[in-house]
Amino acid sequence: MYRQGDVLIVPVDTEAVPPHVALAPREARDGRGRLVLALGEVTGHAHAVVGPGDLVREPGPFGPLLLHLPQGGRVVHEEHAVIPLPRGWYRVIRQREYVPGSVRIVAD
Repeated sequence: MYRQGDVLIVPVDTEAVPPHVALAPREARDGRGRLVLALGEVTGHAHAVVGPGDLVREPGPFGPLLLHLPQGGRVVHEEHAVIPLPRGWYRVIRQREYVPGSVRIVAD
């Protein structure tokens, strides 16, 4: 398991990846060619993955992201140390916080 700020990255066995992911649309890369896991609404900084791979958003308001890194990759952020990731599948979960009456994604 890996954590960078408010982003948790959990390895997933290939057999546990839902079958619909094979046909699901992939998230686009940003202008720098990165796969953005979380964009800081306040700072403009991004938790992003550098390297070949795909990012698939699961349905729902808090739907996690599924990240596939066939050759491994690196998680980068302007204010955190780089985290190397081995090849494989990962579930990316944004930290949430309870606000009376609702739940929201933590703003960075």
